[in-house]
Amino acid sequence: MDTTCFSESIYNLIPSDRKEPPQPPRYVSIFKASIKDNTQKCKAAMKTMGPPKVELPSPKNFLKKHSMEKTLPPKKKFDWNEPRKPPVPLRTDHPVMGIRSEKNFINTNAANVILGVTKKPKPIYVDKRTGDKHDLETSGLFPKYINKKGLKKNWEEVHKEFQSLSVFIDSIPKKIRKQKLEEKMKQLEHDIGVIEKHRIIYIANK
Repeated sequence: MDTTCFSESIYNLIPSDRKEPPQPPRYVSIFKASIKDNTQKCKAAMKTMGPPKVELPSPKNFLKKHSMEKTLPPKKKFDWNEPRKPPVPLRTDHPVMGIRSEKNFINTNAANVILGVTKKPKPIYVDKRTGDKHDLETSGLFPKYINKKGLKKNWEEVHKEFQSLSVFIDSIPKKIRKQKLEEKMKQLEHDIGVIEKHRIIYIANK
């Protein structure tokens, strides 16, 4: 009997084993390994927890009173005859006159300001109330790869949205949303690969 026939038949009352289609492979980004390597390079091993084995301080080397205070330099004997300031010029001494420079300081300063490159402050972080400053780039708290702008920044935002999807994709809107995010990430990866492959890109005016 033809199994494609859906007319009323006693054979249709027998339940058949329904095979669910296999799920497609999960999306894995091609930038996952590079981002992980950049994070490991910028982050020192055991930065916040310390080394696995720490030598315990000896009970003999306990903290004593005034041991952390700064020591003053040794006292010197004061000599009244030792000159402390240069002597005052005499009334008969005259300054050298007539020396002029041909340098235009106004134009030079203006050119230095216009052509000079502004200095960006170094990123730091403070972890104590006393104001102890530390370098933020090598601390592992601020990875360098998130500073990359443009397409990679957009890819990070889409990837973050993709990671926040539900584990169970049991509805059509969820499947459509997942498919759109995967297509968008693949397109961004393609654009990033094209830009990184070609150092110089010419854009023609229409």
